[in-house]
Amino acid sequence: MPTTATDILRDTYGRIAELLPMFLRDLSPQTILWRPDPDANSIGWLAWHLTRVQDDHLAGVGQCEQVWTSAGFADRFALPYAVHEHGYGHTSEQVGAFHVTDVELFTAYHAAVHEMTMRVLDGLDDTAYDRVVDERFDPPVTAAVRLVSVIGDASAHLGQIGYVRGLAQRSTR
Repeated sequence: MPTTATDILRDTYGRIAELLPMFLRDLSPQTILWRPDPDANSIGWLAWHLTRVQDDHLAGVGQCEQVWTSAGFADRFALPYAVHEHGYGHTSEQVGAFHVTDVELFTAYHAAVHEMTMRVLDGLDDTAYDRVVDERFDPPVTAAVRLVSVIGDASAHLGQIGYVRGLAQRSTR
């Protein structure tokens, strides 16, 4: 049973890492890119986005390089976006330009980000949670707020993936 803030965070991020591959398992390329309407997000884009946000934000908390660039995933995905983008604010056209359908690539990227996440969490002591990691907001964002916001974002997007998966599967019946 988790007993510290770090234990709880490790457990929660572990659940995200377990669920994403389950939600992507056995999907066809068509289903991965299917959008319920022209302004909706595809499963592939959602999986990439939630992982990119976790990568970006946890690297910021841990003051380390993002897995996206350090492990070559930016090159492997070969997306038509700037290397620093993680999908926040993307237009319908940008979402529609997403073309990756390789489930193994999604899961490998998320697994690598999860490993980095665990290293970052293991490097935190109780005082680290109060450290300001982003001064662009008022009030400035602390490590604790950032870690919890990533969990909320990833959880919401996992739910969206599950919902879009169900819609896509029913649309082909």
